[in-house]
Amino acid sequence: MGIWIDHIGIACEANEVSKRFWELLGFTDSGTDENEEQGVKINFMKGDVAPQPKIELLQPLGPDTPVGKFISRYGEGIQQLALGTDDIIGLITILKENNVRMVNEEPMYGANNALIAFVHPSSTGGVLVEIVQKQS
Repeated sequence: MGIWIDHIGIACEANEVSKRFWELLGFTDSGTDENEEQGVKINFMKGDVAPQPKIELLQPLGPDTPVGKFISRYGEGIQQLALGTDDIIGLITILKENNVRMVNEEPMYGANNALIAFVHPSSTGGVLVEIVQKQS
């Protein structure tokens, strides 16, 4: 089973404002996605040297969404570290068998129709970890 750093999610009040900094560094916006289930507007920022993790800008669609609550509690900043895998079901199974606390025990759909699941920060040293499996 392969595993890699896919992206770093950053909670922002407004993606349009936050992405200006990343563009100054040479990152390009690969487009906007909206996930109503997660209550978030997403912009992925890609660097010009591959392969490398992307920057995922996360703008809440409202204050009662997960990212909206994060910003109200902690302010803008890194909200999650996303790990890519080619077998999300297998990885979730391994984590659960080893008593790792999951936010999502079954994958759901995230940005760009990828399958995603979150690992609870209590099992990761305080970091919200997202597991991502891209769809072919």
